[in-house]
Amino acid sequence: QFRTPRHIIDFMVEVIAPKKGETILDPACGTAGFLISAYKHILRKNDPSDPSNPPDTKPLTPDEKGRLAKNFKGYDISPDMVRLSLVNLYLHGFSDPHIYEYDTLTSEERWNEYADVILANPPFMSPKGGIKPHKRFSIQAKRSEVLFVDYMAEHLTPTGRAAIIVPEGIIFQSQGAYKELRKMLVENSLVAVVSLPAGCFNPYSGVKTSILILDKSLARQSDTIAFFKAENDGFGLGAQRRAIEKNDLPHVQSELATYLHAIRNGESTDTLALTTGLIVPKEKIAANGDYNLSGERYREGTASLSEFPHVSLGEVCEIYQPKTITQQDLKDDGAFVVYGANGVIGRYDQFNHEFPEVIVTCRGATCGTVNYSTAKSWITGNAMVFSPKTDLLLKDYLFQILKHSDLSSTISGSAQPQITRQSISPYQIPLPPLEIQKEIVAEIEGYQKVINGARAVLDHYRPHIPIHPDWPMVELGEVCDVRDGTHDSPKYFLEGYPLITSKNLKDGFIDFSDVNLITREDLDAINKRSKVDAGDLLMPMIGTIGNPVVADASREYAVKNVALIKFPKGCQVNNRFLKDVLDSAAMQDRFQRQASGSTQKFIPLGFIRKLEIPLPPLAEQQAIVAEIEAEQALVNANRELITRMEAKIQSVLSRIWGEVEKS
Repeated sequence: QFRTPRHIIDFMVEVIAPKKGETILDPACGTAGFLISAYKHILRKNDPSDPSNPPDTKPLTPDEKGRLAKNFKGYDISPDMVRLSLVNLYLHGFSDPHIYEYDTLTSEERWNEYADVILANPPFMSPKGGIKPHKRFSIQAKRSEVLFVDYMAEHLTPTGRAAIIVPEGIIFQSQGAYKELRKMLVENSLVAVVSLPAGCFNPYSGVKTSILILDKSLARQSDTIAFFKAENDGFGLGAQRRAIEKNDLPHVQSELATYLHAIRNGESTDTLALTTGLIVPKEKIAANGDYNLSGERYREGTASLSEFPHVSLGEVCEIYQPKTITQQDLKDDGAFVVYGANGVIGRYDQFNHEFPEVIVTCRGATCGTVNYSTAKSWITGNAMVFSPKTDLLLKDYLFQILKHSDLSSTISGSAQPQITRQSISPYQIPLPPLEIQKEIVAEIEGYQKVINGARAVLDHYRPHIPIHPDWPMVELGEVCDVRDGTHDSPKYFLEGYPLITSKNLKDGFIDFSDVNLITREDLDAINKRSKVDAGDLLMPMIGTIGNPVVADASREYAVKNVALIKFPKGCQVNNRFLKDVLDSAAMQDRFQRQASGSTQKFIPLGFIRKLEIPLPPLAEQQAIVAEIEAEQALVNANRELITRMEAKIQSVLSRIWGEVEKS
């Protein structure tokens, strides 16, 4: 299970625009995020006080409000998810929520129930051996993503609409079931495809996804499909997903609404000047029988890489699992590196592969991870070797194309994910001529070297403050108010106020993307003793020790097991100077040496209070801070450099999988 980002849910709801009299379904509802967002949308659209609504907007009557909640329905196979959905809906005013523990793909009990609106992010993983569905599906398949999309397309009313998040396999995989599904969608219900950025679901998953927009009524009126591409969604694409200014979703939503409005009113779409997408005739999509839903393939002024053959891995690679060795076989002083499910896992006194090999993790949580082994190494059976068996495929190219591919469609099993030779052999990759393969490898490796260098700067930079012998050394507790957050464990809820712990303090920022939420009562109780004010310092005491953060008080939150350093009136310590002192390499080394604990390292509050810090005059502190901030600006420029280089790699990959600009 992983959560769909709230802004993606809201985007999909705004596009589909559910109405008060419509039935709304999520057949893989998780915690009911789509249902709640749709409910809020309908309430907002029927609120006369909302300035975005027309002046003649009428409020919902009590009867309409009562009927409204009955129109929402969700299924989930997990009893835990069902319970979470029920609680979430209760908290949002649903007195009798309709959430059912139900296996959407194998049960027939609710097969004859239809919906006007379907919103979903269905599971992409299939169990070992695939799904064993009943015979009522139009598409005969065992992959969960194929069956879920088929189910939703078939369970819309004649005027029904849907927004569905899908992995890239649905968009372009050439296996039979995928092509049949795309053909059915293009002919019956698909009106638009929105391509999302690759890191949209970080940190839960790095899978590249798109959103299918279905509208059975409009699909009958139109002979075109619109393709949109969101390069940015308002958040950085790294694991922490920090907010950024670039956000294409509002623009995509506006242009998509304009396109759908034109179709609805029988207007020509030829004059629409889309900047985030393009409009493609269905006839063109169906031309080669592949029904590929990658919009860039159809952009004018580009030549499709389909001119190059797409070949299955089984055709061009010898695929095998080597002999495995156990953890007990590893030798600390072994001469050769051992590769397993997580890359390098140790050393051994023998090697079973003389040359570097392309390997894919085939078991466990990291299933689908791609590595390149070093020469003379041992590769275990938890990794699958892909060795080119033709001179037409470069091993370096194979590594790059697999490393940047979405292999989720080849993974089966939920409790223990795995890739088998049978599941991955049909997976297809483009096979350009050798010279083009060499150019692609050289270009990607060039960008990757820049990324590696920039990451090294970020990883190794620490502020350095040369201590002047004339500066007095004082205990931190003598000049600042040093306390900590709560030690209690309040109950967590789906909505409420953030409780910040060590895990939320990262790289000088508070990360609110993965916080536990508490009630107002617990927030007030904790903040009686340890309320965080703007400018205070927060510092982890457990787990990731150190890493001080200057507090932002733009929103309310409480802290737990985190050092809270306050600066009383008249304090002669500059908060940013103290942050730099605590963040220095020398101080971080002290924290690590002082840390104790077997399962989780920690430093006591008393130790922090007794820390001796240099105390130059305030003016000198401010000058030191200014110099360090100038250094950090240069260091932080590396983050932008990484983003740019990653975008260039994505551009290369788009050319490989989709389009090459004509010269």
